[in-house]
Amino acid sequence: MNVTITQTAASLAIRPLAVQVVRQFAPGRGGLEDVVANLSRFLLKRGYRVRVVTCNSLFSDPDCALADFEMIDGVEVVRVPWRGSPRYPVAPDVFRHLVDADIIHVHAIDFFFDALALGSFLHRKPMVVTTHGGFFHTRKYAAIKKIWFQTLTRLSALAYRQVLCCSQSDLALFREIAGKRAVLVENGVDTGKFAGQASRVAQRRLVTIGRFSVNKRLDRLLGAMAVLASRDPRWHLDIVGAPGDFSAQDIKREIAHRSLGEHVSMHVSVDNNAICDVLNHTSLFVAASVYEGFGLAAVEAMSAGLVPILQPNDAYQALSKRHGGVVLADFSDPEESARTIEAAYSLVESDVAGRRNAMIAAADEHSWARMAVHYGEIYQSVLGAAAPATSGEAS
Repeated sequence: MNVTITQTAASLAIRPLAVQVVRQFAPGRGGLEDVVANLSRFLLKRGYRVRVVTCNSLFSDPDCALADFEMIDGVEVVRVPWRGSPRYPVAPDVFRHLVDADIIHVHAIDFFFDALALGSFLHRKPMVVTTHGGFFHTRKYAAIKKIWFQTLTRLSALAYRQVLCCSQSDLALFREIAGKRAVLVENGVDTGKFAGQASRVAQRRLVTIGRFSVNKRLDRLLGAMAVLASRDPRWHLDIVGAPGDFSAQDIKREIAHRSLGEHVSMHVSVDNNAICDVLNHTSLFVAASVYEGFGLAAVEAMSAGLVPILQPNDAYQALSKRHGGVVLADFSDPEESARTIEAAYSLVESDVAGRRNAMIAAADEHSWARMAVHYGEIYQSVLGAAAPATSGEAS
């Protein structure tokens, strides 16, 4: 028995350690959290040890400290104190957890990206970064952001072996400062999470999923809903997400202001089973985001069999060009977006099974089973002989 335990410990010790650094992780819910969780599972199967270093509280509830250390599905989760803004959380204790890393993977362009680059001459670990849309989610402080990007971000990028861009728009942007080290590696999507959960009969129900952030423009979705409900009281919108720039109470006030209490339901920080219950009665997914790094929630919705109706930002335009069933609508115009939603519903009503199956098939192109292989190749190119000898299976 002791020999077996010793051999197992020795086997684990020689596996390379991938440290993923991200500002928010479980129990938080969102696009960043999902990407890091899925990538962690893939890396474990590929033969890595994985540690996630993140902030010690959720930005939606900063006064509630989370456990300093936790094991989640075989992944070490280390949480460090932070201060400042959720957009740029300052957490210098991150350096304490990098000493034994073989590769460091930073997620998003924030304090961790800049600090680990500045400290690279001390920790001397190979690093890669995934952009996740950079920090251009809104036009607020646009001039300052551009100066910051062309100076500090450009300087920090020099410390990273590769800059993994999760969309064509990110690739075009980061090639300006990282040249050929900027490569396209789209986010994989957990297409099994909501697979086939959309209603099998046409429903005048819409759902949007995502953090309550400024760039999501929930106000514009509510504007479209006001028009739809005035024409047909059967229309209903489900808002699924977690507090961000806005609290749940902020959104409820917006709903009440438009007298949409009977036509809009909120589902705050609910689990996947509760989300599936919503999807079971829904035919259409809507998103009015003016900026998205990739559009993960839209692809998850497609995997359920929902037809997405999306604001034509760069990420969603790229998704529309790739998949003909994706519908674009200008949510800045409530009347026009309402007409587009009604037209999309009519198409679904005419062929529910066909539209549903087409969306499921399109989403499969973005599955982790397909996309995670690219991450494995990146890690292999950075670590060389130190990478695991066996590749394992993606999931």
